[in-house]
Amino acid sequence: MSRPGGPGTVDGVKLDRPARRAFLVVHVVASAGWLGLSAGLLALGVAANTTGSPATVEAAVRSMQLFADRLLLPIALLTLGSGLVLALGTPWGLARHRWVWTKFWLTLATITATVFALRPGVNDAVAAVSAGHALPDGGDVLTGPVVSLSAYVFMTAISVLKPWGATRRGRRLREAARKGTPAEPARV
Repeated sequence: MSRPGGPGTVDGVKLDRPARRAFLVVHVVASAGWLGLSAGLLALGVAANTTGSPATVEAAVRSMQLFADRLLLPIALLTLGSGLVLALGTPWGLARHRWVWTKFWLTLATITATVFALRPGVNDAVAAVSAGHALPDGGDVLTGPVVSLSAYVFMTAISVLKPWGATRRGRRLREAARKGTPAEPARV
């Protein structure tokens, strides 16, 4: 990592090109994995809700549990961590552009929803089906994947399109860089 000051640095640390590229590859692969896991969860949720076979329902919700318990959180946290490194070590910044800021908050919201809604819903479905009961509420195994898949497709689209321009902080930093003066500290 190099140490020039200015835009794209945090405490004077800026990612050099090889490091930036490596983190970008990790971020894109992890994000695509998260998107794929959500599509897989949706397919399994649809299978659990549309089949008449109790064995298929049980296999589908058990597979969903495996995805939700073992894969989703590590992939989600890898996506969040690599995104933060990219945001803080490149000129995009974390709070300089609305699309980056939006992705950050949506990522936190979807991780929270995974922990507190999706995983408990899937675990309840597995418990009920394992005890020989019918699927308690088909919406529990469909709503989470539908919402998360929609959020990930939206985040992918704004990553490509980069809409909405700079935030107030981003405009202030850009103007200060043009004038060659240090920007005033952020107001809380």
